[in-house]
Amino acid sequence: MLGRVNSKSLGCARIIVVMDTQSLRESVTGAIRYWEPRRLAYNGVLALIILIYFGLGYPSSRSTLSVDLVLSVFLLAVVANVAYCAAYPVDIFVCASSYGEQWKKYRRVVFVVGLLFAAVITRFFALGMFESGSVQAR
Repeated sequence: MLGRVNSKSLGCARIIVVMDTQSLRESVTGAIRYWEPRRLAYNGVLALIILIYFGLGYPSSRSTLSVDLVLSVFLLAVVANVAYCAAYPVDIFVCASSYGEQWKKYRRVVFVVGLLFAAVITRFFALGMFESGSVQAR
């Protein structure tokens, strides 16, 4: 079912926008239903990585605890969640296309690859945060 036809004027050019509003609404709803429950797992894995590296360097990593470190971890968590949102535009766009049903079969791959990428980055940050404490303690 076709939605409204709007015309927008951009300088000398006139663009006619035809949007299937029901399909867009379904795509956005589907993206939220798929990605938001997985955000908990994403954040859990990243938090677990931080805790593991804190635990591995425990005697000396305890000395690195400070307000600045906590604020840095909070900032990195916000950045990680903003990066997580990068999947939304792609998911909505592809789900609204004729490839939507095929895409839904492979969204899990995108999640796993993104999670692994974020885990590697988190590991490097964790090493930087807690290794420096163990080097200073020696």
